[in-house]
Amino acid sequence: MNYIKHLNACFQKFHDDSRLNPTHISLYMALFYFWNIYKFPESFYINRQEVMKLSKIGSKATYHRCITKLNDWNFIKYMPSHNPYKGSEIKMLNLETTSKQVINEFKTSVEQALVSNTNSTKQIENYNKQELPKNKIEVINFFYRQKMAKIRS
Repeated sequence: MNYIKHLNACFQKFHDDSRLNPTHISLYMALFYFWNIYKFPESFYINRQEVMKLSKIGSKATYHRCITKLNDWNFIKYMPSHNPYKGSEIKMLNLETTSKQVINEFKTSVEQALVSNTNSTKQIENYNKQELPKNKIEVINFFYRQKMAKIRS
């Protein structure tokens, strides 16, 4: 298994499939991680809690919905286990449709790119921020100066 080719094909499929959301992708990448750890067997068993933790999914309902959809959409083959002592079986499907190198199909342009200035003010604000206090005395002095400034005005 050439995991680089597999990941390139996977990311291309992610790009092309509008049904996927970040949770599906995170779950798939967690499954890919375990597949890699187990040295790419034909199929492997997973622990739901470990996969949920790695993919940052907090809800069992979300987990089951996403893993079922990945199965339905032919990203994986999911064989659930209803035995609490035996994990569900996963088979990672071959997403490569060609033996050729995956080439980025995004179109490029020779025109000048327009750059948004939306975040440019945030950078200016960050440059003007005060440094964090280094000790308790600096914190006390800061609040003292703030209080004195309010009294004067």
